Amino acid sequence: MNKINLTRRAALMGAAGASLTVGACAPQIEAFRPASDDGPFRHGIASGDPDQTSVMLWTALTNDGGGYRGVEVASDAAFETIVFESGEDIRYVMMQPLGTLKILATGLEPGRAYFYRFRLGETYSPTGVTRTLPAGALDSYTIGIMSCSNFPAGHFNVYREAAENGGLDLVLHLGDYLYEYAMGQYATGNAEALNRVPDPIHEMVSPADYVARHAQYKTDPDLQALHAAAPWIMSWDDHETANDSYRDGAENHDADEGPWAARRTAALRAWYDWTPTREPEGDNRQRFGNYEIGDLATLVMLESRLTDRDQQISLESFPVASDADDSDPEVLAAVAAWKRDVVGDESRSLIGEEQIAGIRDACAASLAAGKPWRILGNQVIMARVNFPNFATEMPAWLRWYATRDSEFARSMIMRTRFGIPFNLDMWDGYPAERDRLYAALREVGADVITVTGDVHSFWANDLLDKDGHRIGTELVGASVSSPSPFSGFAAPGVDYGKMMREANSEVAQCNMVDHGYIRLTLTPDEALADYVTVSTLDSRDYRAGLDSQWRIARASGGEVPMAERVG
Repeated sequence: MNKINLTRRAALMGAAGASLTVGACAPQIEAFRPASDDGPFRHGIASGDPDQTSVMLWTALTNDGGGYRGVEVASDAAFETIVFESGEDIRYVMMQPLGTLKILATGLEPGRAYFYRFRLGETYSPTGVTRTLPAGALDSYTIGIMSCSNFPAGHFNVYREAAENGGLDLVLHLGDYLYEYAMGQYATGNAEALNRVPDPIHEMVSPADYVARHAQYKTDPDLQALHAAAPWIMSWDDHETANDSYRDGAENHDADEGPWAARRTAALRAWYDWTPTREPEGDNRQRFGNYEIGDLATLVMLESRLTDRDQQISLESFPVASDADDSDPEVLAAVAAWKRDVVGDESRSLIGEEQIAGIRDACAASLAAGKPWRILGNQVIMARVNFPNFATEMPAWLRWYATRDSEFARSMIMRTRFGIPFNLDMWDGYPAERDRLYAALREVGADVITVTGDVHSFWANDLLDKDGHRIGTELVGASVSSPSPFSGFAAPGVDYGKMMREANSEVAQCNMVDHGYIRLTLTPDEALADYVTVSTLDSRDYRAGLDSQWRIARASGGEVPMAERVG
């Protein structure tokens, strides 16, 4: 399963010295200051995909006229003790307007914090802090869990809050790092007023489009601050390519936009070039593998879009009219058969056999090593979630407002009477695959914490297999800036999150209003998840808050505890 060699051990290169232990007062940059807009490092710096002895370092170079470029890694902020240095002189016939530079820093010590900076000629980049993954005994480790950062939708205050106050050892970004849409499409209504009009203004399709959009996002000072504060481990979801992507296409890809494979190739090339990530040998869609966090945890990253996913089931296949009699036995039987035979088709794949086997083996090894935690880095909600019955739960006046000009909304509301899945793009659209994953985990006796993005809202979910056996807990983070679900139908006194909780026994928490991230702290005995919120996206002047706090006790004697709300 180790497709991107995430747990390899590089040879030591004399990196001993005064660097600090991760998790024990690890250094922070007091106030990150972006480089000037007219200098070569205006897109910031970043680090990512750490293992115990190495980490990938990234920057972009603007108006590169040639000469020396390289990176320095030091154990101190003054760069008096350099532990890794790499660079070269390059001469050009003509200036290069924009390019990226990635260097793998090797020979580092496990569980250490380091300072790094890039250099072009005599110009230095801002300084960043990175950390190798720890080895051996560990008292605590803190991960910031992010997803769904939409540049035109609002300011990246969530990133800034995490950078300045998170105290993070690692950032885990679960996808939708950027969005493909054109100006005038999804989440761009306030873009002009915020001076965040997408670049290019059309939908990104070509290689140049994807590069331009990545470059624009990287100019954001709050994104730059969080990249400089800690190493990132990143997965993509769908919008890095196109909405609701799958193995052979996407909902937001049309025939007149060219072959899907060409668009996917362009998107992934830009993604790897513009992120601090290691690229797998061979098929670069296979962005999955394992990271070991000392004696505390095994982190297993999933890829659920481009490698094995079958096309999503469309509600157009729903077997009865939306206004059919929901008390008619024949109607109910037809709906049940659709759920069982169409949605539940055993042949449908989301992540595929290779990943399931890799997850099983990684979790078995984690248990054998005595580690208390197995974290699955997942893109779309894994728990079972049905729509509430909006025909009865939604106020009549709001149903009228939602459906007055929309036959789609009317049909959707009426279909919720039949207990349909909340989103067939999620694991609920692939229930047989979920059963196979759960069975593989039960085979080795593994419990998991699944961390998830995608849905722009905070959730805490119980993960139960079809026999009612608890597999673990799912923690779902709200978006950095993408609009919350049902934000177009927000109304006083209407709490969609409460409706979701009451309609689904596996859902313990659902906040469909706030934006924020999850701050997950692992210790040998418990995992503590803070659901951190920000008060606004319309201004960079915001207040941080706490939606809720969840405690997960370590499994013991075969018992997997349910998450407990403690704040």
